[in-house]
Amino acid sequence: MNKQGLIEAVLANKEAGFESKAAADRAIDAVLGAIADGIKKEGNVQLIGFGTFAVKERAARMGRNPQTGAAIKIKASKTVSFKAGAALKETAKKSKKK
Repeated sequence: MNKQGLIEAVLANKEAGFESKAAADRAIDAVLGAIADGIKKEGNVQLIGFGTFAVKERAARMGRNPQTGAAIKIKASKTVSFKAGAALKETAKKSKKK
């Protein structure tokens, strides 16, 4: 599912009460923006039953240039990780396999 599919799914959910795709799109953008802000300010965002977004540190390491095979230094960095909650894991177990 991509963002457009998510917008349509939210719009189809009558309990959400959105009247237009534009309103559903703004709501999704607001939620994603709030998650990004939470990660930036707090370092993590925990949604009970869904999962946790958290900043992880990656240590500096040695890598290889795939074209030349030469060793290169890769700087330490930060990245965002996601750990699925119990309810989301259970949903995944019930999903159709491709």
